[in-house]
Amino acid sequence: MNRLDISRNFFGISELELQEKFSDWKVETYRVHQVFTWVYHYHCRDFNEMTNLSKSLRSQLAENFHFALPQIQSRTHSKDGSIKYLLELEDGAVVESVWMPSESRKTLCLSTQVGCRLNCSFCLTASLGLKRNLNTAEIIGQHLAINAELKEEDQITNIVFMGMGEPLDNLGPVVGALRLMISPQAMKISTRKVTVSTSGLVDKMKAFQNENLSINLAISLNASDNATRDRLMPINKKYPIEVLIECLKQYPLKPQRRHTIEYVLLAGINDSDEDAQRLAKWLKGVPSKINLIPFNSFDSSEYRPPSKERVLKFQNYLIEQNFSAFIRQNRATDILGACGQLAAQSEASATS
Repeated sequence: MNRLDISRNFFGISELELQEKFSDWKVETYRVHQVFTWVYHYHCRDFNEMTNLSKSLRSQLAENFHFALPQIQSRTHSKDGSIKYLLELEDGAVVESVWMPSESRKTLCLSTQVGCRLNCSFCLTASLGLKRNLNTAEIIGQHLAINAELKEEDQITNIVFMGMGEPLDNLGPVVGALRLMISPQAMKISTRKVTVSTSGLVDKMKAFQNENLSINLAISLNASDNATRDRLMPINKKYPIEVLIECLKQYPLKPQRRHTIEYVLLAGINDSDEDAQRLAKWLKGVPSKINLIPFNSFDSSEYRPPSKERVLKFQNYLIEQNFSAFIRQNRATDILGACGQLAAQSEASATS
């Protein structure tokens, strides 16, 4: 049997798990910090190079763990500077991540599932269905693999869990990845620089808040009435708007933190003056900022974006009602890397 068949990918190991392993091995638990420093701070991928560990410990680590990152299969460059990466996982499955540069930050949008089961009608990923969940190593591996090839000035500063899949539908591995990302011993990313998107799985949102991660949530609302949201996002039939809003009102936030409300604007569907008025009523009393996202069309979609005038009128009403409302321009639209457009085209073409 191949050693890789019985060893675990180290990138999926938490500090607590390694502490327990070291305890079983009668090894001082402070050695965990040393190993994590080698792996995450010095980017060491060979236990034999960890010179402040004993040879016996290095041997035990090599017997029990291996290092594996997703393999970058292709890079597609957008005219706005973004890069969409197609990454192959150990079992041959593929996911997409998008690196998006701006003056103040370099953001990575990463995936948490191969496909998605929620079947939102405006989302290209939904066409794949759900193939499987990603594990913790595959989630953080997207960051590690892409960051390793970027220049120092292009290193990732911010992470958004907004790629393929519904993050909270894969709660355990996502929480595991987040703990490694924000751990001072591991990836050392500020909680303010990580955002997890959700379509509104209220039970999973409540479970997520109990993890005490202080990670920002972005809620894909996308409609101001239940009938429209039922059509756009079938999950609304289980968790209608009033249930979702009540969850947000009860959700504990750190001082100065707000929920991000994502609202994809679809011409003639959810962009009327009445929609803006209803949205304002729903969000009254919810600490939030609103991102208005004009839909970016793709060939198979029935939806189209509103006019610029309609978008501005929608925004202006919300601002008049004292909401922080921003028009968020989609990134990587020319390479199908925009909101809801990740769908691993190699997978789609292979099955067509």
